[in-house]
Amino acid sequence: MTHPVPALGAALLTASGCVWWLPALATLRAGADRPDSARGTATACLSGWTTVAGVAVLLLVADPWWAPGALAAVGAATTAGLLIRAAGRRRSESREALATRLAHLHDIDRADPCPWLPPRARMYRARNRFVTVLGVGLGVAVASALLPAAVGPGHGGAGAVVAVPVLLTALFLAVAVGRARVARRFPGSRPGR
Repeated sequence: MTHPVPALGAALLTASGCVWWLPALATLRAGADRPDSARGTATACLSGWTTVAGVAVLLLVADPWWAPGALAAVGAATTAGLLIRAAGRRRSESREALATRLAHLHDIDRADPCPWLPPRARMYRARNRFVTVLGVGLGVAVASALLPAAVGPGHGGAGAVVAVPVLLTALFLAVAVGRARVARRFPGSRPGR
């Protein structure tokens, strides 16, 4: 005996599923214009709806229940496999897109660290870096000079009281000059440009 009521229900379900399988069909027809993950997801969608349509046909023509049940099981497994594969492709595509964006940002940063700033603002940023690094260095040098006075006499040599602040000032001055030169190498950092 055939099963007309479940077959009619499956056929109506397939017809109402056109809101999913028609866009999936359009994605597959677009071919290489769509990413591989989108085409894989569309293939999985069409596989699922084809399974439902096949179950509707088998319910009309086959007497035993095991034939439509077997088709439903095989179709569900195929659809799940295609969805898993599409998800893997999507993850790979998103990693590649992120790597491309980061490489592009790295190229922009290397060419011009602050493309959104006008050239005069970039020049002032270089000047501010120089002043900041030099100010921190002088502050550390003054603190190191005042530290022996705060601790008390007799804990350190007189040469260290003079040598440490001088060395710290020279070190921070060298770092500040180096930072200013690096900042001036970028295009647009000079006022004339």
